[in-house]
Amino acid sequence: MDIVEWTVADHLRGKPDEGVALYERFVELVAGCGPFTYAVSKTTITFKGVRRGFAGARPTDRGQLVGYLDLQRRVEDPRIRSAAPYTRRLFVHHFRVDELTQLDEEFAGWVAAAYAVGAGAHLDRPSGVLP
Repeated sequence: MDIVEWTVADHLRGKPDEGVALYERFVELVAGCGPFTYAVSKTTITFKGVRRGFAGARPTDRGQLVGYLDLQRRVEDPRIRSAAPYTRRLFVHHFRVDELTQLDEEFAGWVAAAYAVGAGAHLDRPSGVLP
């Protein structure tokens, strides 16, 4: 049985320019937070910090960008399609964006918060707080 490894290029190949531009802007937002690595599968491109994966994204055939962000609080916004508890301290937020203007400062703040989760921010406890 041959094992097929997926790449970022596989996810971008044949996608509308609009979706690729959204993906590239998302990568810029992640890169603005610091170093990261990719873990690519058939279903998504995962962005990993020093401790764990914190976000995923992929362009769609309709020119959109879909993905997820792991955050320590629940966010309600039209770009967020669903938010659900992932662990006791994390919520996974599935998003969809249709245009570059939706990847604004607020969205960049969510990416930065997710990046902090990738570095282990969700593991920090204020002093005096029991698990």
